[in-house]
Amino acid sequence: MKIAGNLIEDGVVAGNAYDKFGTRNPLARWMMLRFGRALDDLVRAAAPNSIHEIGCGEGYWVLRWLGQKRMARGSDFSSKVIDLARLNARECGFPADGFQVRSIYQLDPANDSADLLVCCEVLEHLENPVLALQLLRSAARCHVILSVPREPLWRWLNIARGAYWGRLGNTPGHLQHWTRRGFIRLVEGQFEVLAVRTPIPWTMVLCRPKPCLSPEEVG
Repeated sequence: MKIAGNLIEDGVVAGNAYDKFGTRNPLARWMMLRFGRALDDLVRAAAPNSIHEIGCGEGYWVLRWLGQKRMARGSDFSSKVIDLARLNARECGFPADGFQVRSIYQLDPANDSADLLVCCEVLEHLENPVLALQLLRSAARCHVILSVPREPLWRWLNIARGAYWGRLGNTPGHLQHWTRRGFIRLVEGQFEVLAVRTPIPWTMVLCRPKPCLSPEEVG
């Protein structure tokens, strides 16, 4: 699978700053295995007929779900990354048109809705994660899975492997930083959290949109 590497597009770091999917580091492989198991667990719990991954990158998870005979598609703000996702799809024998260029800020409930929205490793890159959550809520049909790096553990692990010392362990492009409790509190502003997984070093949640309140309920 072709990985974008550390691309800069529209002033934002796009793609994987570190090839976590192809790494040979045994610790990193163990962490990605646990991340994948947690994600698989929550996808099974959601039992979706359709999946849309927002911020799909080079398409790793979408292609994995397609390989499991699930109906899945992906979108990402980076045209360069989506070009790679389409190339990866063709090499795996899947249609390339399942990947579209679209920012999370451009989500359209009429076109981007699915039984399950997945948005992993995206919110930490955003200047306005609250708006992004509001847009995810508006496009969510049933369930949403979210994940972010768990701080300060994420930075500690970067420093331990000798990475980004000059940035105090902060990965390039990470604008937001949440503890487990802080992230859940943020998500609960828009969603009901149904399950939490903590594969090191991430926080991952399965949630569903909170019902919109009527004017009478608000009053």
